[in-house]
Amino acid sequence: MDGSNHPETAPVLILLGPPGAGKGTQARVLQEKFGLVQLSTGDLLRGAVAAGTKAGKEAKAVMEAGGLVSDSIVLEVLSDRLSEPDCAAGVVLDGFPRTTGQAEALDEMLAVSGQKINAAIALEVDNVKMVLRIAGRFTCGDCGEGYHDTFKPTTTDGVCDGCGSTNMTRRADDNAQTVMSRLDAYQLQTEPLISYYDAKGALSRVDAMGDIEAIGQSIAQIVSKVTA
Repeated sequence: MDGSNHPETAPVLILLGPPGAGKGTQARVLQEKFGLVQLSTGDLLRGAVAAGTKAGKEAKAVMEAGGLVSDSIVLEVLSDRLSEPDCAAGVVLDGFPRTTGQAEALDEMLAVSGQKINAAIALEVDNVKMVLRIAGRFTCGDCGEGYHDTFKPTTTDGVCDGCGSTNMTRRADDNAQTVMSRLDAYQLQTEPLISYYDAKGALSRVDAMGDIEAIGQSIAQIVSKVTA
């Protein structure tokens, strides 16, 4: 990347896929390989609240009241963030949009600054194998690096390859019954986004059941075309 893109024309990418498909892992790879900025809804809101922006203050009031932050506030926070210099090379959206309504609102927001969704990359999975994959996940509690009992074990049992910590954590909801419920919820709510972006000609499909590196190479080929 030469970084010559301006924020107002920076490519905007989305990774679609159910829980455990590897969106977070692949977004980090894209961040390192292409200089893209990974933007998760949670991080965006926390950043806006900490910065005390107008949208951040609105989000803070809603969250302190125990409510759900509205799509309009999320979009305002995202718009503010996209205008910052570090987003000039492009961004990867993580966790937004989740519904076609949010996708339509996002398209409208981006159009104001001459942007669009350049690529929506669907990470496709096998639901049965997915249960096995998620049930074996664990994370380094210190640096956040993700591992798996079968597919990505630590080199030394119980010790993080990255930072050497022995503080490994597992999510309480990473069990077979909960995973199936989450996959069902994804298909009902979020999978229609695949049809939405397919109709716009922005969709690419990647088999996400293989080797992490091979999946990353497939995604990189797609991203190279829209960030050139």
